[in-house]
Amino acid sequence: MKESKNENTAKGLLTSDQIIDYEIKALLEAVFLKYGYDFRDYSKAHVKRRILNRMQLSHIESVSVLQHRVLREEELANQLLRDLSINVTEMFRDPDFYKMVREKVVPILKTWSFIKIWHAGCSTGEEVYSMAILLKEENLYDRSQIYATDFNQYSLKKAEQGIFSSENMKKYARNYQASGAKGVFSDYYHAKYDSAIMDSSLKKNVVWANHNLVTDSDFAETQIIICRNVLIYFNNQLQNRVHKLFHSSLVNGGILCLGSKESIQFSEYGQFFEPVSKKQKIFKKKYNG
Repeated sequence: MKESKNENTAKGLLTSDQIIDYEIKALLEAVFLKYGYDFRDYSKAHVKRRILNRMQLSHIESVSVLQHRVLREEELANQLLRDLSINVTEMFRDPDFYKMVREKVVPILKTWSFIKIWHAGCSTGEEVYSMAILLKEENLYDRSQIYATDFNQYSLKKAEQGIFSSENMKKYARNYQASGAKGVFSDYYHAKYDSAIMDSSLKKNVVWANHNLVTDSDFAETQIIICRNVLIYFNNQLQNRVHKLFHSSLVNGGILCLGSKESIQFSEYGQFFEPVSKKQKIFKKKYNG
C-alpha cells in the first residue's frame, strides 16, 4: 500500500524525495569513482534538476537505473556529463559588464607589459571571443595570452572551432553595441550557410585547455581571471575552494571578474580583495592580500 509523504515522515521513514536524494548522492559518487568527474559539491538543486531531466529524455524510470546504465554505457555517461556541466553563455553577455571592463579594468591592464588572462569555465567560448574583441579594440590583444579552460571536452572543442549559429548573431550584435563597441560586429566573423565563423585572428592568442575547478590546481601569475555564472552552481564549500584557487592565481593588483549573482566579499578570501565595481562584481586583489 502506498504511504503518503506525511505518514512516512511521521513514522521516521524515507519519503520518495529523500530516496531520490540518496540515489543521486550514490550516482555522483559512482561517476566520480568511475570517470573522475566530481559533482559532489555542486548545488543540489542544479544537479537534481539536470539528472531528472536526463531521466525524462532517456526514458529512464529511476536514478538507480540511470546509475547502473551510466557505469556501463559510455554514450549515456557523456550525455550526463554534458547535462551536469554549465553551458549557459552568450557573446557580450551582460553588456554593462563589458562596458565597465572598458572603463575601469582596461586602464589597469594597460599598466602591464604582458597580460595573462584565465577564463575559467569558458563553456563553448562565446565570452572568450567577446574578450578577444574587446582587447583588440583597446590595442591590448597583441600583448595578451588568454587561457580558456573547461572540464567539458565537448564544450572546449566547440569553443575552439568558433562556429556559432547565425540565429544568435543579431542578439550578439545588440549586446556588442551596448557594451561600448568601437567597431562593427560583423567584421569579426563571416557567415556561411546558417553559421557564423569567428575570425581566426581572435584565436591567435587563445590557448584552449582542460581544467577542472573542482579538482585541479591554480594558474600562476595571472593578471585577470574571468569566471562568470559558474560559482552559483557550487555549494559553499566548493565556492570557498575556488575562491582560494583564484586568490593564489592572481598577481597583486590582479582583477577578478565574477557573475552578476556571485561575490567574493563574504567568503574568507573577501578580505584580500577590494571592489572595482560592486554592481558588475569586479574585484581587485589587494597588494597586501
